[in-house]
Amino acid sequence: MSDNRRVTSTASTRFTSVDEVCRALADVGYLASDAIATTAFLADRLGKPLLVEGPAGVGKTELAKAPPPATGSRLIRLQCYEGVDEARALYEWNHAKQLLRITAQGDGDGQWDALRHDIFSEEFLLARPLLQAVRSTDPVVLLVDELDKADVEIEGLLLEILGDFQVTVPELGTISATQRPFVVLTSNATRELSEALRRRCLFLHIDYPDADLEQQIIRQHVPDLDATLAESVVRLVGRLRDLRLRKSPSVAETVDWARTLIALGATELDEAVIRDNLGVLLKHQDDILRATKTLNL
Repeated sequence: MSDNRRVTSTASTRFTSVDEVCRALADVGYLASDAIATTAFLADRLGKPLLVEGPAGVGKTELAKAPPPATGSRLIRLQCYEGVDEARALYEWNHAKQLLRITAQGDGDGQWDALRHDIFSEEFLLARPLLQAVRSTDPVVLLVDELDKADVEIEGLLLEILGDFQVTVPELGTISATQRPFVVLTSNATRELSEALRRRCLFLHIDYPDADLEQQIIRQHVPDLDATLAESVVRLVGRLRDLRLRKSPSVAETVDWARTLIALGATELDEAVIRDNLGVLLKHQDDILRATKTLNL
């Protein structure tokens, strides 16, 4: 059954300037650097997917989650993992419902051809995140999170979507987006993504923020923390990130550390406070031992 549903998609821009991106994201709690705001603006203006790489915990996923409330869009998320397949990412057929239809209608003379077309129709199609984003008539932000954890076959599924914003369902034809979604792909760079996928995207590397921006983030999320103490927190986290650790503290863990100090009623970062609470910042015992030795705690 071939029902060609190709429709030319339109790229409706969400932001008019880089400054507007900064303001809109800040309004929903995301403090973007100039590089982040500029790249997000260009991805929106050019209608290109945005590939965001960087260490875990620097705000890659949060960057994708910020535009929906800022722009009135809907967030559709595909969380990648080893073994995620086409049925989980794109679409699958409702086999139980198809079987019920076959059983109810029977297989009399000349009925199978009509039945075969019937059970591979819209009624039996289960749209997964990628197809949901393409078919949506409302503004959508599509987040493909931690793409590097998925098998390379998933990248092949993405190529048609990222290049033409369309999906081909053999039984139904080609379904194209009427509204281009704003697409964000994140990767922790645990494996190299294909050049074909990279060519279709704008690229953004997010690293740990500089000291000034991280202090702003702390003040936003932990407003009760003294400014001098916030500066000490950022300085400590920076020293830990300079060590060769298995897992450096993320921005989220910096915020957790600031909240820890508030909960403890600490007014300064003394050795006892740092030593007794390193588990908030560091998640491996060998990292804690290395930090304790290096910081002479």
